[in-house]
Amino acid sequence: MKEVIRYGRSGKVKTYTKRDVAQKVAELSSEKVRVAEKWVDHLFAALRKIITSADPELRIEIRDFGVFEVKRTKPKPKARNPRTGEIIFVPARRKTHFKPSKLLKRFLEQPLEQTDLIPPVPIQVQNPNGEVERPLQDSVEDQGRIERLEENTRD
Repeated sequence: MKEVIRYGRSGKVKTYTKRDVAQKVAELSSEKVRVAEKWVDHLFAALRKIITSADPELRIEIRDFGVFEVKRTKPKPKARNPRTGEIIFVPARRKTHFKPSKLLKRFLEQPLEQTDLIPPVPIQVQNPNGEVERPLQDSVEDQGRIERLEENTRD
């Protein structure tokens, strides 16, 4: 399927839609796009339902991706309207916050010239039995796991 390049309101930033995400999921899972669209729709619907049920704070942690949080803001009794200069009261509210995982942070912190050289992180790995496994990453903690796995397989 041909990839359609969309740009945001500024016309400069490449924009991925929910359909684009579904196409990537379909590629990775060897499923039809229509099936992947249902998965993606259900995932976003579940996340939306969880986030809107935040009373008043919430944390959704997705390993190797990041953390979505709903946080409470403080009321501002002496905020100022920038147009009129009038002092107004801004009540406490909730806001969303996303904190990327160490894996994503490490990739995003690399200089732009080097990011083209680094392959993207594999999303899934199939073992010889055809079962999908979580890939081991190049972090220090995963290096220890890899060494332990190698020791266990030698025995």
